[in-house]
Amino acid sequence: MTVGVSVNLGAMEAMFDALEDDVVAAARPAAQAGAQVLYDAVKQNVTNLGRVTGNLASSIYQVYSQDKSGDGRAVYHVSWNRRKAPHGGLVEFGYIQRYATYVGKDGQWYTAVRAEMRGKPKPSRRAPQAVKDAYYVKLPQPKQVGAKAFLRSAVVKLPEAKSAVETELLRRLA
Repeated sequence: MTVGVSVNLGAMEAMFDALEDDVVAAARPAAQAGAQVLYDAVKQNVTNLGRVTGNLASSIYQVYSQDKSGDGRAVYHVSWNRRKAPHGGLVEFGYIQRYATYVGKDGQWYTAVRAEMRGKPKPSRRAPQAVKDAYYVKLPQPKQVGAKAFLRSAVVKLPEAKSAVETELLRRLA
């Protein structure tokens, strides 16, 4: 004995099609909500470092990536502008200080130059270490300056960012 059941799924398919359009439309605002949580965390981390010039704090950004985004997929980048704050990498990852430094009358940091080298062009970034050692005043012992991870430490906010994405997505689909 056989029992046949006929079901019309047309209404359900239409509902899924409409839901798909809503999900695609909600992807970017939802991703931005998550990016905002991380952006705020990075800004707070930079503020906690203490302000010297404010260049690092003003260089923090979040931006929508058109290249990596598509239908139903939105990607945001949160980072610092390396042109505004080229020292951001030194703060984030730390560095080894080989040469003596000082703060000039204008409030900027400078690397001390040997007296006999004043007036001569400074060595290029790619110059051999010996050339740089002959030009700048070496410290008696190189100093390790520790990292202050303002960007990487924002990773602890990922669960909160994920929750913001889910909340925004559900709000837009309701």
